[in-house]
Amino acid sequence: MSTATKQANFLLPEDLLEELRKTVSKRQQSKVVTHALKKELKRLKLQRALQTGFGAWKDKDHPELKHGTEAYVRKMRASTRLSRSR
Repeated sequence: MSTATKQANFLLPEDLLEELRKTVSKRQQSKVVTHALKKELKRLKLQRALQTGFGAWKDKDHPELKHGTEAYVRKMRASTRLSRSR
């Protein structure tokens, strides 16, 4: 799957740019920067989602989990085993 590309100009710290040039061939530099940027954007989105969703879970809304998820899952599995064995 090919994606259209556009040129973008960024200011980078001189030492970082020099390290990129020493470490990565000219032909691979855009690929490396793209990969790093995608990874960082994904991390930032996850961080934002965690901050936004914090406190959304309320115990009163899920009384079935009062005794923990393990007990709930065991109860659910037991009920499906009974219906399958008939």
